[in-house]
Amino acid sequence: MISDSPPSSRFHKRLYGTLGLTLLVGLYLLVGLSGHDPWRGDDARHFGPIYSMLRGEGWLFPLIAGEPFADFPPLYYWAAAVLAYLLGPVLPFHDGARLASALFTALAIYSIARGAERLYGRPARTPAALLTLGTLGLVLHAHETQPLIALVAMVALTLAGLARVPAQPLIGSLQAGMGSALAFLAGGPAGAFLTLPLFPLLMIASPDCRTPHGSGGLLVGLCLALGLGALWPLALHLSAPELLSLWLSEEWSPFGSQLLEASALPRLFELLGWFVWPLWPLALWGLWRGRRQLCALPWLLPLGSGLIGLIWLIVNGDVSPPLALPLIPPIALLAAGGVPSLRRGAANAFDWFALMSFAVFALLVWIAWTAQAFAWPPGLARHIARVTPSFSFEGGLAQAVGGIVLCLVWLLLVWRLPRSTSRGPANWAMGMTMLWCLAVLLLMPWFDHGRSYRPMAHSLARAVAAQPADCIATTGLPDAVRSSLHYYADIRTIEAHRGTTPCGLLLVYDDRRLNAPSPSSEWKNIWEYRRGGGKQLEVLRLYQLNPS
Repeated sequence: MISDSPPSSRFHKRLYGTLGLTLLVGLYLLVGLSGHDPWRGDDARHFGPIYSMLRGEGWLFPLIAGEPFADFPPLYYWAAAVLAYLLGPVLPFHDGARLASALFTALAIYSIARGAERLYGRPARTPAALLTLGTLGLVLHAHETQPLIALVAMVALTLAGLARVPAQPLIGSLQAGMGSALAFLAGGPAGAFLTLPLFPLLMIASPDCRTPHGSGGLLVGLCLALGLGALWPLALHLSAPELLSLWLSEEWSPFGSQLLEASALPRLFELLGWFVWPLWPLALWGLWRGRRQLCALPWLLPLGSGLIGLIWLIVNGDVSPPLALPLIPPIALLAAGGVPSLRRGAANAFDWFALMSFAVFALLVWIAWTAQAFAWPPGLARHIARVTPSFSFEGGLAQAVGGIVLCLVWLLLVWRLPRSTSRGPANWAMGMTMLWCLAVLLLMPWFDHGRSYRPMAHSLARAVAAQPADCIATTGLPDAVRSSLHYYADIRTIEAHRGTTPCGLLLVYDDRRLNAPSPSSEWKNIWEYRRGGGKQLEVLRLYQLNPS
């Protein structure tokens, strides 16, 4: 949002300068981050270890309701637990914990902008920040409890450090080594795989790194990465070796055993097509413009990082959207390198496409709101009633006025946006921020109602309180539900093994995908809760063992 042409006034300069960019990033990150319960899926699932830490458990190894949770090392959970504790007097724990996502996302945006400046020069810095902020796949995950956001930040920090090595070998290497060590603490072996191979790659890309001074700095950074990265496994080995064995087994046993099948490649390309939009067209343009210098540092470093991330996706064998998050930093760097060389026609087309796209998306958000407020259009209103049958609309004039003001401010800012190489990325970033804020303003109550486990947990707590004190066994209970039961109702469950349990109560989870069978006739159904509707239907049933 920094203009290449002289600003018309001091206010204009500040509004479309560094201050305006900072405010835009802050608005994007903070709106929608608080004010709602942990939602089904990753938001509730990854809050479980944070809440356990706040209860004084699992500071060294993540736990959910007292049981080991080996999906991620504890870096993100540590940061979220500290923020939740510090902000406890003013924010609920789940809202304070989510600020960790804002913190790591801000670090990722800053690191990508600095890395782009070091690789391509000053004109690429602002487009890098704006394009990262406007990436379609980032917006939802940046506003939920998501440990992979910490991995994204550390990959970006490593790339920014390595981009600094030719000019400042020691400082850049230390920054990259710190980023790689923290990437391991954020993502485990995936973090090491995504960052450590970049160190020798730098020796190929930059002649300055092949000098004794440059190679020595890289060696120091690599030693720092390996040394700091080993501290957590070492501490875990000394205090709880069985948990280290569990973690290693969970991390390495599936690695490479579920390679992405050829039949899944179309789904992978479909995911990348929308997830890293609008980065990939600009990245391809940048690669085309630099095709005669692909072995030089500005292109080889982010290209190598992107290829390593793609290999990780293929080896992991999963094409779920969160796993594509580590691809954002390298592709954003390549896209930032392509923006300053965009031809005028392409830049204008990108500018108008951003304006028209977000205008259409904003209209769709308004239609979704009118379906709740006025039951129009009827078909969409019926669908909303089917998916969330117990939802009661409580919005009104204030919502509508706020949404209209937001849209008018966006149009005014776009209209006065200066002509520069950053205009297209700025237009896209402002459109994404406007759309997210509009969706939060108009649709947040509906989303919160349809994705919160709080009513279910309270209902189960009342049902359990009416029974004699006993443990509760479960079959196939998702981590998000276990986490919510622990948080809202202080209920801990025990997994039933091979159909047997010493507990007198059995909690069975069912949805359209599982179609869980009913237990044997010796169990009596004493409670049932249905949540959602249609494809989102979830059913929980509590059974009591009949006395023999």
